[in-house]
Amino acid sequence: MEAFGYIGALAMGLLLGLIGGGGSILTVPILVYLFGVEPVLATACSLFIVGSTAAVGSASHVRLGNVHWPTAVLFGGPSILAVYATRAWVLPALPEVWMTVGSLVITKPVGLLVLFALLMIAAAWTMIRPTRTIVETKGERHHYLALLDGAVVGTLTGLVGAGGGFLIIPALVVLARLPMKQAVGTSLVVIAAKSLCGFLGDLQNGTTFHWSFLLTFVGVAVVGTLLGSRLHQKTSDAWLKKAFGYTVLLMGLWIMAHELWLKY
Repeated sequence: MEAFGYIGALAMGLLLGLIGGGGSILTVPILVYLFGVEPVLATACSLFIVGSTAAVGSASHVRLGNVHWPTAVLFGGPSILAVYATRAWVLPALPEVWMTVGSLVITKPVGLLVLFALLMIAAAWTMIRPTRTIVETKGERHHYLALLDGAVVGTLTGLVGAGGGFLIIPALVVLARLPMKQAVGTSLVVIAAKSLCGFLGDLQNGTTFHWSFLLTFVGVAVVGTLLGSRLHQKTSDAWLKKAFGYTVLLMGLWIMAHELWLKY
């Protein structure tokens, strides 16, 4: 299964490069079901992988001036604090058993995977539904809502280890009034910063990582991202997003079914 895992890492990076976001949501399922990583540890590994890949992807946006740094600080500040606090204190404090319904026992690993599956379904819906044009206006910037949204996205990232770009970009356009190109570049910087800071929370708790494996995974994903970026101009964004959306939807439904029914 390890060979399939690295193929999955390449595919994750390729999708990230092709459609500009969403690919990182495949990281936890790849780690859990192809590499056999324990779910809670997989969310920690995902933070490092997603953060490192986003950092590489954001470099070109920084060079092109597509990062709005004041907004990155405004949105990223509470997001970074929330993801760090979630990994350092909230996640370790969660009980090992969340709920028992008959013979079904929802443990922390199962609960996190179900939560992740729900996030996958939400992400899939944003890709499948008919595209709506987000109006880029120069009206008032809703700073307080941006702060709140940053904290919510940071908490979700801390719990499930996903970057949350599909939540961040609309927020930056609608609440912070950024043009789409700046929203994408700023989003990558925020994702990189908050994911890597969340990973520091796991290091603080003494979590042990297989560094050669993590760096290899990141290297394969980055190669995929660079290939995807080159292929981007030759593909249809609308078709790719829908195809990927249906794939993520099926995966999310399968994870829920596997964790709640098929295992018992």
